[in-house]
Amino acid sequence: MLTRTLLTRAILLRRLQNAGDSLKQTKRNAGHGVWTYRVPPPMPSKKSIRLAQGLGGLCWWWILYHIATEPEHITGEWPYIDPSTWTDEELGIPPDSAGCIKH
Repeated sequence: MLTRTLLTRAILLRRLQNAGDSLKQTKRNAGHGVWTYRVPPPMPSKKSIRLAQGLGGLCWWWILYHIATEPEHITGEWPYIDPSTWTDEELGIPPDSAGCIKH
């Protein structure tokens, strides 16, 4: 009987210790960069600056190249039609002889 009580106490204490360990935050703000307070953050490395500038340059080259070689994506593929040349029938307007419109 005494061994059973000691064993259950030992298991209970171990579970409580494990629960306490899992509730503790081991590292503040882990994985979200460097945390600073009232001081400027550290400068990024030269490698990350060059990578960002290279990717930005590649994106701008892609955009400007395709604007220069395929302007139809922006201006459209067909010529602009003047709306004043459309007839009433094309616009869905009933003829004047149809009478007054009831409200």
